[in-house]
Amino acid sequence: MSGSRSDEMRARTKRFGGSAVRLFVSLDKNREELRILGKQMLRAGTSVGANYREASRARSDSEFVAKIELCTQEADETQYWLELLRDDCGLRSAELEKIWSEADELIRIFITMSKNTKARNQG
Repeated sequence: MSGSRSDEMRARTKRFGGSAVRLFVSLDKNREELRILGKQMLRAGTSVGANYREASRARSDSEFVAKIELCTQEADETQYWLELLRDDCGLRSAELEKIWSEADELIRIFITMSKNTKARNQG
């Protein structure tokens, strides 16, 4: 990935993690289920950016693919915790929906990055 594109994705995944932090901070910690599920969402959401940074420093295409696939998994897990917060805990928030949508876009981007890298190595 080119330098500017990589920098753009580093910033985007950092913003994604920041959104997860802000949502977690806004949760009512007196509700144990929100605190527990919120921590899980926070962990998964912030790990997307950390794993992307590792991917951007990969020493090989196979290492890059492995880290990008971790990004995909963590973004998907973030969606899972958001769905539980929304569907089972009754949390309704525009911020939650925004994070869920951004996770969906990131998943699509990461899948494409992984497929393109694998295809380049098979050619």
